[in-house]
Amino acid sequence: MRPLRSRPRSEVLAAGILVIATAILVTQFLQATPTVVAGGERIGISSWQFSLGDAVVIAVGACAAGASATVLLSGAGSSAVATADTERSDPPAQQPDDASNELLQARRREWETTSERLASNEKLVYQTVLDADGVLPQSEIVDRTDLSKATVSRTLDSLEARDLVERKRRGMGNIVLLT
Repeated sequence: MRPLRSRPRSEVLAAGILVIATAILVTQFLQATPTVVAGGERIGISSWQFSLGDAVVIAVGACAAGASATVLLSGAGSSAVATADTERSDPPAQQPDDASNELLQARRREWETTSERLASNEKLVYQTVLDADGVLPQSEIVDRTDLSKATVSRTLDSLEARDLVERKRRGMGNIVLLT
């Protein structure tokens, strides 16, 4: 879990609104006026009454809670992809030394050689990930290749079976890595 400081402001704001809206809803329900019914030998509480103002506060609180929960849940996938991208990249202050640079160049030549031996869709998907330096969200492959989601998924299944790529789950999607 990321610390609060590294979260986007929209997520922090949505979390705050969710907490406040929930507190308002709980308070409104706890302060509701019970309706007492007397009939024959029995006296009991049959329902709760809310004034028009109470009903409006409850409706607004429920909408605010629902909207902020939606923002928090929909933001989880995008922040997870951003986290995955930053986990794989080197810090900007560190420059690769000559040995690691040579290793990277050798890997790239190996990936390019592999790319030349693939079928059309496989080659297109593999080359798209290669052009992104070997790491790309699966949804980006769909956007960059104009292939359908199903075609990209089947193609990645084929490439993964041959140990040419690896998919790692990140939030709601996958990150594709060249192996």
